[in-house]
Amino acid sequence: MPEGIARFLLKRRWIIRPGLESSDPLAAVDQYMKALAQYGKSIQNQRVLVFGYGGRFAVGVELLKQGAAHVVLCDHFVLLDQERNLELLPKYSDYLIMENNEVKPRAEHITLRHGDIRDAKLQSEISAVDLVLSTSVYEHLDDVDGITSALAKLTAPHGIHLHFVDLRDHYFKYPFAMLAYSETIWKNFLNPTSNLNRYRLPSYQRIFEKYFGQIKINVLARQENEFEQTRRRIRSEFISGDLSVDSTTLIQVFAEAPIRDKNEG
Repeated sequence: MPEGIARFLLKRRWIIRPGLESSDPLAAVDQYMKALAQYGKSIQNQRVLVFGYGGRFAVGVELLKQGAAHVVLCDHFVLLDQERNLELLPKYSDYLIMENNEVKPRAEHITLRHGDIRDAKLQSEISAVDLVLSTSVYEHLDDVDGITSALAKLTAPHGIHLHFVDLRDHYFKYPFAMLAYSETIWKNFLNPTSNLNRYRLPSYQRIFEKYFGQIKINVLARQENEFEQTRRRIRSEFISGDLSVDSTTLIQVFAEAPIRDKNEG
């Protein structure tokens, strides 16, 4: 499916299911707040970057309402959800404004940035942030290492990252089906428009350890029975031999203390 058609369907909630930040932004913010509290952290007076915000301002304005100092909404694509953003205006008029018949963020509170986060020009347009958040974005990245490096460069020395990552095949009825195919078959014939990189838990562990001094990955869900049912079809590169690792389907990544010499080398 062409990218433009896929995003058209996603915006209208047709066929393609949106992530939590689009389908239930208040629940997404609540999830962030509770997870941060587990580590003794909060968004209070913090400069926050929401990576892959999906064109809807809801998460950003709610973070501001909950105490964030400034929010940067970043996405590779420009696909503003004007209809749903308009619904936000009465409640969040402190952070949003109607201008030329469009709902726009007030610049003193929200910064919008669209494009490839690895691009040097885009990087130069974003001041250092204290906190980087994402939900169901990382599994769709085509360059996890490069993008993590770019986001780490934008993170203040004391800053932290919190990412929720879904490791399932997004044809959710068969959560491990995508692991049965070679890279060639997957990339050329089966990979959805949204791109599933098929990274597993050890891969995320390795990449975040490369760019941050401290990381903790919490496993939020496993599907051991489903993995065992599919095991005979799963390719060897996706099997570590530890069922608790291989059957992981949802993770929470907490990372802090970006490593400057590796980021900037």
